[in-house]
Amino acid sequence: MPFPIKVCAICSEEFELKPDKPGFANRCPECSAEETTDPVTKQRMDADERKNQTEANAARRQAMRELLYRKDI
Repeated sequence: MPFPIKVCAICSEEFELKPDKPGFANRCPECSAEETTDPVTKQRMDADERKNQTEANAARRQAMRELLYRKDI
């Protein structure tokens, strides 16, 4: 059984969609490979930034909880 023929959303070239193909199903292997080779740079945070982010997330969670579960009487 032949593999289905797809058209790449980026370069408009036809390609065979094979099982276990890395990347997106609507992109050819060449266009998918460009995104997978990009280095992922993760910024380091110091203790103060982590604490500030944790406090902000806690405040967000509390605000969402109050909005979702408040009782209007």
